Amino acid sequence: MSKAIRIHQTGGPEVMKFEDFDPGRPGAGEARIRHHAIGLNFLDVYFRSGLYPVPGLPFTPGSEGAGTVVEIGEGVTEVAVGDRVAYTIPNGAYAEERLIKADRLVKVPDGISDEQAAAMMLKGMTAEYLLLRTYPVKRGDTILFHASAGGVGLIAGQWAKHLGATVIGTAGGPEKVQLAKEHGYDHVIDYRSEDFVSRVKEITGGKGCDVVYDSVGKDTFAGSLDCLRPRGMLVSFGQSSGPTEPFSTGVLSQKGSLYLTRPTLFTYIASRDELEASSRALFDAVLKGVVKIEVNQRYPLAEAAQAHRDLEARKTTGTTILNP
Repeated sequence: MSKAIRIHQTGGPEVMKFEDFDPGRPGAGEARIRHHAIGLNFLDVYFRSGLYPVPGLPFTPGSEGAGTVVEIGEGVTEVAVGDRVAYTIPNGAYAEERLIKADRLVKVPDGISDEQAAAMMLKGMTAEYLLLRTYPVKRGDTILFHASAGGVGLIAGQWAKHLGATVIGTAGGPEKVQLAKEHGYDHVIDYRSEDFVSRVKEITGGKGCDVVYDSVGKDTFAGSLDCLRPRGMLVSFGQSSGPTEPFSTGVLSQKGSLYLTRPTLFTYIASRDELEASSRALFDAVLKGVVKIEVNQRYPLAEAAQAHRDLEARKTTGTTILNP
C-alpha cells in the first residue's frame, strides 16, 4: 500500500495526516508515477488553509513533483513506462505514488536530477512566465522582486540578471539578504530594518522601477505601487501575507497611469504547447547555467506538517524538497 498526506478538513499544518493511500490504476489519458522528490510551495499552504478552494475533501496537497512513470492508461502518447518526468498541477503531489493526466507531464532531460526537477517546475516556470511573458524584461530595465530569497525569487534574480536588468530585491534579515545577493540581485533591501519604498527611490534616483513582482500581497501592495515609474506595471502573483485590500482603480491613474495584473502560472501553461514551451525554456536556462537550482531544505514526506510550519514562519530559504 502506498502512503500520502491526506487532508480531511482545511486548517493549520496539523490537519495533514500521513495515511495509507491507493491511487488506483490509470484510466484513459492518465499515468501513474512513483515520486522521487516533491516540491514545497506557498501555494500548498493556500489550499491546506482553505484560502484557495479545494476540489473536495479529503484531498492530497502539493503542486509539483518528479519521478518515474510506472504505468500508463489507454491512449497515452506523451510518456512511456520508465520515463523520468516532472510536473506542476494543483494538488496531489504529497504522495509516494499518484495518478495524473499524462498531458501535464514533461520528460526530464539528462543533466537535471529528480530533486532539481521537483524543485523547479512550479517555481521555475513561474519565473519564466513572469520575466519573459507577463512583463518581458529587457536589457536596461529596473525591476523589484519581493521575497527575493524565496524559491521563485532566487530563480528570478539569476534569470533577470542574465536578461540585462538592474535587479532589486527585498528579504527579511541579513542571511536572506546575502543569499539573494549571491543569486543575481544588484541591491537587496532588508524590509525588517529599511523602508523599501524609500530605498527603491534612492537606488533609482527617484525614477522608480519598470516593473514590481509581488507575491507577498497585503503587506507590500500599496508600497509596491509607489515603487513604480509612470506607466510601470505591478505584477501581483501571490499573497503570502494575506489578500490585498480592495482599492479604487483610480489610484492607478493618480500614481502615474500604472498597470496592474494578477496572473497565475496555470493560465500561462494551460495548453500542452504552452507547457512544453515554458518547461523547455526553463530546462534550457538550467542546463546552460543561467539558473542554478539548489535545494536548501529537505524533509521526509511524513513530516510535511513541520515543513509547512517552517515555511509559514519564514524559516526556509529558496527551495524545499519532501522526500517520499
